[in-house]
Amino acid sequence: MRRIHYVTVARSDYGISRPVMRCLNDDPEIDLQVIVSGMHLEPRFGSTVAEIEDDGFSIAARLETLTDGDAPEDMAASLAAGVQKFACQFAADRPDILVLLGDRFDMYAAALAALPFAVPVAHIHGGELTFGAVDDALRHSMTKLSHVHFAATEDYARRIRQLGEEDWRVVVSGAPGLDNLKSFRTLPPSELESRTGLPMEPAPLVVTFHPTTLQHEETEAHVTNLLTALKRSGRPAVFTLPNADTGNALIGRAIEAYCAAEPGAVRVDNLGTDGYFNLMGQAAAMVGNSSSGLIEAPSFGLPVVNVGIRQDGRTRAANVIDTGTDTAEIEAAIQRALSPAFRDGLKDMKNPYGDGNASNVIARHLKTMPLTEELVIKRFVDRPAQ
Repeated sequence: MRRIHYVTVARSDYGISRPVMRCLNDDPEIDLQVIVSGMHLEPRFGSTVAEIEDDGFSIAARLETLTDGDAPEDMAASLAAGVQKFACQFAADRPDILVLLGDRFDMYAAALAALPFAVPVAHIHGGELTFGAVDDALRHSMTKLSHVHFAATEDYARRIRQLGEEDWRVVVSGAPGLDNLKSFRTLPPSELESRTGLPMEPAPLVVTFHPTTLQHEETEAHVTNLLTALKRSGRPAVFTLPNADTGNALIGRAIEAYCAAEPGAVRVDNLGTDGYFNLMGQAAAMVGNSSSGLIEAPSFGLPVVNVGIRQDGRTRAANVIDTGTDTAEIEAAIQRALSPAFRDGLKDMKNPYGDGNASNVIARHLKTMPLTEELVIKRFVDRPAQ
């Protein structure tokens, strides 16, 4: 049996990874081992490891790596701890293939730890750009640490090749998170209201706001301006938790204070994939700087107000309204997103991230690709000058 280890470190990557994990887990010729780390194991981030267990996956290892703080030095310390713990894991149990997704620093620890063990690494969602986050550098670095690449779009695949990767290593799969749209359970409004603690009429805003890590000194101003604009909009709002990046605690405290003061605002620690997709289907608009606004939201025809530079560089559909971090700019963008004319203009929109078949493409390739010396010994391709 081909032994594949799959790493998940947060609810954000797990929701995307789950369709791929299911395909691998259902194949009798594959031995899937799930390694859980990062935010999943932290009560302050919702202890989302429970969702993985509820989905029926057997967890092979739980690696606690996060420190209590959220300063830059805490992020570096968590990265160091992650490298050490993943290295110990691979020394005890070396996989045939290690599957990683995205650009999180705690995911990067697994890629770096795998290097001296010559473990073939498969990377999902490489080649993308997010200029406002350290994730941008981590993502491209993970491309160079990886041996096969599953890109969400042809543009992203081209960028991976531009980094010197051989053509045969790059597969355009689409975004696996969209595969969830075929199977998520539609919840009755009463259950969604019970999960969120908020009526769905009038339709609320769904707000996901993460630190912009390359501007972490400005986090307080950014979140203050966002919350002021949300209050002025007069709309109820459902907040999800920020990622464990530098400045996340400040954002969390500001959201908690806002929800305590505003009767139409609630914070949910963990809705699960089904709950989150149902909320996207019911919401009036999404506000914040989450990649889900660019990748999944177009499939719901959901207007998105993308605040600041965190997602700069990513491909976006017509549902995304980019705005700066000034209160007036955010407020104006929210009003535009809420206008019937804007939403009506999204009816025939196509999602640029694929058709919801990525997990089958990825699982089939992981199962059949030759595990030869050629896979691990990488060559750098010099592309001709333009």
